[in-house]
Amino acid sequence: MDYNRIDDSIAKSGVAMGDLISYFRVKCKNCGHHRIMHDGSGKCEGVMNKPCTSGCDKYVPEI
Repeated sequence: MDYNRIDDSIAKSGVAMGDLISYFRVKCKNCGHHRIMHDGSGKCEGVMNKPCTSGCDKYVPEI
């Protein structure tokens, strides 16, 4: 993964890092895990090397 390219993209987007962090901290109504724990298709991958046992396959924000 090219982290420098990603950092550049974030900087060019104009989205503040604090806003991104807040965005990814929102929990899922289905499983209770943060948005960051869900993959690109919405399926929860779990936390701390533990798979999600809720069967969550679609991220739905609590807010």
